[in-house]
Amino acid sequence: MKVLITGGAGYIGSTVASACIDAGIEPVILDNLGTGRREFTAGRSFYEGDIADGPLIDRVFADHPDIAAVVHCAALIVVPDSVADPVGYYRNNVSASLELVNHLLRNGCHRVLFSSSASIYQAGDDFTVDEDSPHAPQSPYARTKTVCEGMFADIAASTPLRVLSLRYFNPIGADPQLRTGLQLPRPSHALGMLISAHEAGVPFGITGVDWPTRDGTGIRDYVHVWDLAAAHIAALTRFDHLFTDGATSRAINLGTGTGTTVRELVEAFNEVVDTPVKTEERAPRPGDVAGAYTRSDRAAQDLGWRPQKSVADGIRDSLRWAEVREDRLPVSPQ
Repeated sequence: MKVLITGGAGYIGSTVASACIDAGIEPVILDNLGTGRREFTAGRSFYEGDIADGPLIDRVFADHPDIAAVVHCAALIVVPDSVADPVGYYRNNVSASLELVNHLLRNGCHRVLFSSSASIYQAGDDFTVDEDSPHAPQSPYARTKTVCEGMFADIAASTPLRVLSLRYFNPIGADPQLRTGLQLPRPSHALGMLISAHEAGVPFGITGVDWPTRDGTGIRDYVHVWDLAAAHIAALTRFDHLFTDGATSRAINLGTGTGTTVRELVEAFNEVVDTPVKTEERAPRPGDVAGAYTRSDRAAQDLGWRPQKSVADGIRDSLRWAEVREDRLPVSPQ
């Protein structure tokens, strides 16, 4: 099997590409290197450019007519940035995705795995969600994912396109072989900021302590990125089977089913490192929400997938990657 991975030079996409190689699936990478890294494309078929570039998509398929599916990871993903620049987020995440799907249909590629997000959900009182939970995106970023899912579903209903939306919870960790990891030196999510605080010897800021959770801090479902990658392999191999019931679009949650608060994440982090990180309380960031975790078994039922790695594993692999990141990525992102 050969697959096209958009955003394949980014954190998730590059890890999925590594898992594909390990599984005997050949990845073809398309990335504009806006946030991705060229180093993550080494030894892999790579096309630099935008997913909305029709002639480029045509060239990819002319060079690789045996591409069987697309894993669509290309997107901007930073919630506060989306609040500050909603136009840029809708242009990059929605408009470009519409153009991509149009180009895929023209080239006869009808299988799409879409990197969606659990941030689209309205969590219940217990902070759990499943695939049928109501949607209530609280940031422009989250709304772009909701809009894309609806857009893809509408297109799939009247074309040969079939779309599987994989709704990620909160990826952490790195490729266990350290081929890839978070490309940003100062990532904005909680674990990345914890590592930055640990490296700098400064307190970690807990943004928001009045959420209606068990300890007042936000709650997340932290899933190891290598487990996420394994879910993509399962989805690629079972893709056609998922649509034998006549469905044209489906969604599957990818999480551990366990909620971890920010304070609990700090406790887990401090159990792994030699020098504990101190904390200080701060106001929530623009677009922050209390959070959620999955209660769904659909991934196990439909994909035969269950996460194998713990939060502590994710912390350890993130720390291992942080130690080698500057050597692996010696120049600034483009």
